[in-house]
Amino acid sequence: MRSPLLDRDRLRLAGVHPDLVRVVERARLAQPFIVVEGLRTRERQQRLVAIGASRTLNSRHLTGHAVDLAYWLDDGDGVPENGEVRWDWPLARQLAAAMKAAAAEEGVALVWGGDWASFPDGPHFELARAAYP
Repeated sequence: MRSPLLDRDRLRLAGVHPDLVRVVERARLAQPFIVVEGLRTRERQQRLVAIGASRTLNSRHLTGHAVDLAYWLDDGDGVPENGEVRWDWPLARQLAAAMKAAAAEEGVALVWGGDWASFPDGPHFELARAAYP
């Protein structure tokens, strides 16, 4: 099966756990989205905490167990541009439904940051710590 992921998405999945990559690839068949970020350096994580975009220095991004995704409305040119990437919650929920369905089909334990009560994070998906320590 050929993945509909863009080359830029594949680059951003470098270093991400193969089970999570499989889920992302399968979900992309159902919903249009781009990969915003996968593996992070400790320095980047520290900057994100400093500006309030993250609350932990123990992010699953540091180990390749998390990705951030954004809904993408392709205008037909196949290139994400301003106006095509969307962050609103209704579309994030559609993307989450596709990711959760893909995870179930692949037998992968997945957590969506949008389900977190204390700090909902719509773009964030990670492998469950219990199954992927």
